[in-house]
Amino acid sequence: MERRGKRPRSAYRDEEAQPSSYVSRHHKEQRANYNGFHSDTLAASPPWREDDKDGHYVFELGENITPRYKVISKMGEGTFGRVLECWDRKYQEFVAVKVIRNVPKYREAALIEIDVLRALRKHDKNGKRGCLQMKEWFDYRNHVCIVSEKLGPSLYDFLKKNSYRPFSIEHVRDIGWQLLNSVAYLHELSLIHTDLKPENILLVSSAYVKTLDYKVVHFVRSFLVILTLFPLQSARPDKHLTRTPTSAEIRLIDFGSATFENQHHSSIVSTRQYRAPEIILGLGWSYACDLWSVGCILVELFSGDPLFQTHENLEHLAMMERILGPIPRRIIDNVDRKAQKYFKNGRELNWPDAASSLESIRTVKRLPRLKELVQLHVEHSASSLTDLLEGLLRYGASDRLTAKEALRHPFFKERR
Repeated sequence: MERRGKRPRSAYRDEEAQPSSYVSRHHKEQRANYNGFHSDTLAASPPWREDDKDGHYVFELGENITPRYKVISKMGEGTFGRVLECWDRKYQEFVAVKVIRNVPKYREAALIEIDVLRALRKHDKNGKRGCLQMKEWFDYRNHVCIVSEKLGPSLYDFLKKNSYRPFSIEHVRDIGWQLLNSVAYLHELSLIHTDLKPENILLVSSAYVKTLDYKVVHFVRSFLVILTLFPLQSARPDKHLTRTPTSAEIRLIDFGSATFENQHHSSIVSTRQYRAPEIILGLGWSYACDLWSVGCILVELFSGDPLFQTHENLEHLAMMERILGPIPRRIIDNVDRKAQKYFKNGRELNWPDAASSLESIRTVKRLPRLKELVQLHVEHSASSLTDLLEGLLRYGASDRLTAKEALRHPFFKERR
């Protein structure tokens, strides 16, 4: 079940990682050897190699990155570089080593991320605020390497492996609270993440159980006689099974784009589908843009699909109006000069007159209102969830809930 018009993803791709069966077997074969190493063991690094054409570090499984870290598998790859699973000989544990491409702009971004990770660790030594914990960093053969705890898949990767079946409302509630707790912590430190999305939220554990999809259970109960007469012999055994994580504990990652409130603000931040209206309209942005992203993420978790599946500004704004209602006149009056072209006579969105295609008009028209969308996917807590989302997805940045206010919302009172 692939998404229609699925957007390109910039986070590392776990499809390129070694198969879990291989990694598991490799771990079992090597664990005895790992446990025999001590911190003073000298393990030679491989001969110097040239980086590949894109500046990625070239490695082979079983080699060393410094005498301390032995490469076990490739966990993923992205625009920034590669994430390798390594065995830490000093502390006798598996870790994740993010090896940054040997490209100046990515090195610079990595050093900024290291400064942010240091600040996060300084004020939260026990990791209770749910942000990635950096263990150390070093420069190896012109590659910045960031060592952190080994974590499970991203929320996006989990959704993808689960055929985009949504998370349960209980998991949405738990993940949402943790995410807001992490965002509140960043904002307390005067930091804005600016790139919140499911790819940048990792489950701590990879463990999951398979259960029958509740929709299939309902189908079986309703049509038991038909199923008895016409068994689905050709169906795949796991076609109607859904994955449920055994733990909803998460970590927020990727602080390479994080910005302190008093630093220069780029005009464009955030991945398109999670970008707040004030960014598109050139109104300036601050902490509230993170809360808009959180609202979009929560919808994706309970529905399985992005709230705004688009790649252009006008269509994006039209989708917002379809789902959330008209953009207020007071906001339209203050858009920057570049964004004025999206409005007719400075009063209303120039839609559908300026739509790029008939298909775009149809796509927007098919979208449900926010309340209808929640009711379509959520059987209980729909009212409180809708109210929370309406607070996170307000057009006016100053009208939006803050992270601390959202944490006190009634939707989270039922959290176990």
